[in-house]
Amino acid sequence: MSRVGNKPITVPRGVQVLIEGSKVTVNGPKGELTRSLHPDMAIFLKGDILTVSRPTDSKTHRSLHGLTRSLLANMVEGVSQGFKRNLVLQGVGYRALKSGDKLVLQVGYTKPVEIIPPSGISFAVESPTQVSVSGIDKELVGGMAAQIRTVRPPNPYLGKGIRYSGEQLKLKAGKTGKIGKKK
Repeated sequence: MSRVGNKPITVPRGVQVLIEGSKVTVNGPKGELTRSLHPDMAIFLKGDILTVSRPTDSKTHRSLHGLTRSLLANMVEGVSQGFKRNLVLQGVGYRALKSGDKLVLQVGYTKPVEIIPPSGISFAVESPTQVSVSGIDKELVGGMAAQIRTVRPPNPYLGKGIRYSGEQLKLKAGKTGKIGKKK
């Protein structure tokens, strides 16, 4: 029994869902998303409620049931509200600025790192040490935030680097010095 797969998805006002076999198109105020889902999963739209059902209780169908429902829910939420990931730059002299559409990061390398966003993704620099990645596709937003984080991942000893907002780092202990003086 899939608890996730059986949950109905409420389609908000202003969002249209078009189902053509295994291809689903969701159109809303923020944009349009199209995705091909597994053909075994049955997707129904009754009024403003979207439901997913599986043909059998085999292991693959059980796993696809929850996955399909989650993908559809993310599409509906993306076109109605959008997704946003916040990143924090921590370190002396670390800063970010926006140049046109590009994001320019100065994170301790000899040259600044430029990141060009793919279509559907936008960057915002709230302060020189805070960057937000936003868009309608949850997968793209998370992937772009992860790509920015890999430019300078957090150092496990000092804590410097690019991290997600609210991410807790467990700092390692450094080397211990010699105790006592040489005689």
